[in-house]
Amino acid sequence: MRDAVVRVRGGMLGGAGVVTLLWAAQVRPSARPDALFATAAHLSGLLAGYGVLVLLFLMARVPAVEHGVGADRLARWHAFGGRYVLLLVFGHGLFALLGYAVHEGTDVVSAASELLGYPALAAAAAAAALLAAVGVTSARVVRRRVPHETWRGVHLFVYLAAALAFAHQLAGPDLAAAGWFWALAHTVVAVLLVWYRGVVPVRQALRHALRVADVRVEGPGVVSVVMYGQHLAELRAEPGQFLRWRFLQRRLWHTALPFSLSAPVRGNALRITVKGLGGHSRRVRRLRPGTRVLATGPFGALTAARRTRPKVLLIAGGVGITPMRALFETLPGGPGDITLLYRAGAEEHLVLRAELEAIAAERQAGLHYLLGPSGAAYDPLAPQALVALVPDLAEHDVYLCGPPGMAEATRTALLRAGVPAGRIHSECFSF
Repeated sequence: MRDAVVRVRGGMLGGAGVVTLLWAAQVRPSARPDALFATAAHLSGLLAGYGVLVLLFLMARVPAVEHGVGADRLARWHAFGGRYVLLLVFGHGLFALLGYAVHEGTDVVSAASELLGYPALAAAAAAAALLAAVGVTSARVVRRRVPHETWRGVHLFVYLAAALAFAHQLAGPDLAAAGWFWALAHTVVAVLLVWYRGVVPVRQALRHALRVADVRVEGPGVVSVVMYGQHLAELRAEPGQFLRWRFLQRRLWHTALPFSLSAPVRGNALRITVKGLGGHSRRVRRLRPGTRVLATGPFGALTAARRTRPKVLLIAGGVGITPMRALFETLPGGPGDITLLYRAGAEEHLVLRAELEAIAAERQAGLHYLLGPSGAAYDPLAPQALVALVPDLAEHDVYLCGPPGMAEATRTALLRAGVPAGRIHSECFSF
């Protein structure tokens, strides 16, 4: 996985370097204020256009990238890069406006009015406004209050913004010499988006014909959904991965929900286990047998391929037990090689308990329940507590899945207990 991360990150940075070289090959040094503003506008505009392409590529769901880097890391890169793209977009607009105002000897308001009279520049302004809307709805404080469907709908404006910006970029005389490069980059990303976010999901839906077989109560607010279909081995869904599920039932069909597999695929059946935290998760409990299901994926890199050591420690918190339960059953290992720590608030919150205990008995694997409310005086995931449970902890690979706060605190504890960062494997299964 590390190699894939290095390659993708290197490719992104290398592309930015190529864009900068294109700018450097065309720049004409000048000390005039209007020329300096124009030069800054040119560079920031090129990098902003390239940045939008990178953001789209990261979310194109290309299997080699998703499985090599991990969906969680890609989402973090996407969010982090989006802030800088917005800064570049507004920097480009500001530099261009100031350069034009200085060149024409007019005030900024008049300059803005004149520039918006050009169709290509008006399209660019509209693209910037759309990107700003996406950025605002993605801010953490806003996103908590915005329904997922609204957030997702606003995000679709990125495609329109990219198209408008592309038209503006090709209309600019500064890009004439490198138009072939820009057109090729946009074409490649567009093809990847259409194929992996459009064609592949439709093809999977027709091929696998998934339907709900049963909905089983596993605990307070927790259900397992068993589905059956055809040719499920072709999904190549590994334990630890997740798929995006769209249930074709009223009030659910319009949202793709990311849930991990809670058991390996067996024949023509697969299973997810869901905790009813949000409105959609609660509606999953009311799914009717026979409901048609559209599944895309698999995604994520929390799989056996990340393993580097003979011994493995799995740590699950809350509904994070779902991918850990699948890995607990399937990770290769002899007696004592696999250990699972399951953190829950109380005994009644433990789900899939009978299955976990049967797996532990059959494989002679370690299984420990860490019970108690969060924030209590005794923390069972503190460094000393972890070492007491697993004395040779530093020699393990650690797979971690749970609520963000618990996962971050546990990661810190593992590092303090001597586990190298490269052996801590985690992923967040969320929107």
